[in-house]
Amino acid sequence: MLQLLRSDRWLRPFASAIEGRHEWYLHKKAELTHNGRKTLSDVATGHLYYGLHRTPRQWVFREWAPNATAIYLIGDFNGWQETEDFRLQPLGDSGNWEIKLPARALSHGQLYKMSVHWPGGQGERIPAWCRRVVQDDHTKLFSAQVWAPEPYQWQVKKFRPKRDPLLIYECHVGMAQDAEKVGTYNEFRELVLPRIVRAGYNCIQIMAIQEHPYYGSFGYHVSSFFAPSSRCGTPEELKALIDAAHAQGVSVIMDMVQSHAVKNENEGLGNLCGDPCQYFYQGGKREHSQWDSLCFDYGKNQVIHFLLSNCKYWLEEYRFDGFRFDGVTSMLYHSHGLGESFNGYGDYYNGGQDDNAICYLTLANDLIHEVNPRAITIAEEVSGMPGLAAPIKHGGYGFDYRMAMNIPDYWIKIIKERKDEDWHPSGIFWELTNRRRGEATISYAESHDQALVGDKTIIFRLIDADMYWHFRRGDENAAAHRGIALHKMIRLVTASTICGGYLNFMGNEFGHPEWIDFPREGNGWSHKYARRQWNLVDNPDLCYHLLGDFDAAMLHLLGQTPKFQRTPVQEIWHNDGDQILAFTRGDLLFVFNWSPTRSFSDYGFMVPEGSYEVVLNTDDPAFGGFGSTDDTLTHFTTSDPLLAPQHKGWLKLYIPARSAVVLRKRDASMD
Repeated sequence: MLQLLRSDRWLRPFASAIEGRHEWYLHKKAELTHNGRKTLSDVATGHLYYGLHRTPRQWVFREWAPNATAIYLIGDFNGWQETEDFRLQPLGDSGNWEIKLPARALSHGQLYKMSVHWPGGQGERIPAWCRRVVQDDHTKLFSAQVWAPEPYQWQVKKFRPKRDPLLIYECHVGMAQDAEKVGTYNEFRELVLPRIVRAGYNCIQIMAIQEHPYYGSFGYHVSSFFAPSSRCGTPEELKALIDAAHAQGVSVIMDMVQSHAVKNENEGLGNLCGDPCQYFYQGGKREHSQWDSLCFDYGKNQVIHFLLSNCKYWLEEYRFDGFRFDGVTSMLYHSHGLGESFNGYGDYYNGGQDDNAICYLTLANDLIHEVNPRAITIAEEVSGMPGLAAPIKHGGYGFDYRMAMNIPDYWIKIIKERKDEDWHPSGIFWELTNRRRGEATISYAESHDQALVGDKTIIFRLIDADMYWHFRRGDENAAAHRGIALHKMIRLVTASTICGGYLNFMGNEFGHPEWIDFPREGNGWSHKYARRQWNLVDNPDLCYHLLGDFDAAMLHLLGQTPKFQRTPVQEIWHNDGDQILAFTRGDLLFVFNWSPTRSFSDYGFMVPEGSYEVVLNTDDPAFGGFGSTDDTLTHFTTSDPLLAPQHKGWLKLYIPARSAVVLRKRDASMD
């Protein structure tokens, strides 16, 4: 019996489905690797065969285009005309096409496309495997670009990501600048990366890397899967960014989009050679109705080869440390999860699942960890599919983590729907710690989703327009004070209860006041809201500075606590009437008072005997608090004969309203 079934008896009625999926993965892996004579890494090398490659004596270009009748390379080198010198030849009946050109035929930087003919039609196309795509500033058309610079010289030869805990800074290079423009890889490396390091994050998750025609898609309508977006600079500049992050101990993961592809035919894969389903499902399954995009056919070996090669390419060519897979729910279900309730285990095994996609995701995780055993894989998945972040050998799908997407939804719900007096600590603690046993999660209070136009960030839900008028130090009103206090408490309770890692979207750590609105026709193609206003957090006269300082203090505390992630969270007290919550994590004691009006004197907790010192307090004036307590005091437990056998005593604290404090038990030798 698979370990997944042994560890959860409620899954056993669905053993045939779970075992069947695992067997299908084993069968497909054996088929791809010729019964183990190759490895998955040996198989996932399409990027080394297809596309344009320079050898010492010549250029070689190949494309998989089984429906084509003729293919020509057109570009700067031949006046964008079809010529026999640049006509590809078919390689038997494999569907592959090839051309070999002398070294003098092409030059670094030249633009090109394919001119593809098929029965009844013809079109100019960007090669599926090309590694460099650029957009003309005037025509706005995209072209492939010959790219053959001197190889990048990596400064960091080997890198090992930190995971205990994994502290992720989710970011978008293009909108990471204060200026109203598209930011570059170099600007991010020079101006933003140092901020991330100082703030205590040890991992950056970069969005919108794969080339996409529409900037405002946030990078989720990908056209060229092997090309880093040229809007932000060159491939070598992206490598320099990753190299610099590694030099400072920061891992870099990519927001990987393989759940769908852009519908554009001229730029993307939608109709590469006259067959709209070359890469995508047939019939009604081809289009994603909500995303206006195309869905890959994960049951086709050529598509599996394309996507697996894509994973290996980013790992090896750019040395990314892993991926956050976008839209996993959409992949798992034929319905894409739309309109599904997922109220019980039966909903995960009712025949509505895409077993081809499940098999592919398992193969992808297998490959990624074969290429780099320390790689990080995260699933963005909302349904709660069992086994998603369980080891493959146990019957799972092999992700290292799954996004805890219930948590931001929960914070939105209680902020919108409940009075502060009705925030119950028992519900908060349950929501933050309710996860599948043996499956690590990435907790977060808000990501980019909550910062987009059409939604609201936590700080804006709490304070709204008063942020514009009462966020100068000394001029805060009641709404600002409430928002500042709860912003810190929500982040602290979310980060301190993690079972895997913690994520924050750039700017949210200091309460960025503006939503994200990319340039579009409706806003006059303005970049005003497609940026981050670092000037706000840099201004010591504004409260943003206080929130940013608290976030850094919180992360440094968690990040510098030995074995923080591997130390269990243990609740020691909650009282919904008082709105008090307390839990421990090793020698750290976390105490929260969610009440908006009631402070408590000598509130007692049963904790291990000894002395405790304050290491973080949301009420500290340095973080925008009121300074209601003396945090220099050492707190001692008082003995109780009934607790003596447990080596516990009473720790009594003054807990101000709407505040949280973290104490550390001092080593006995220090007392």
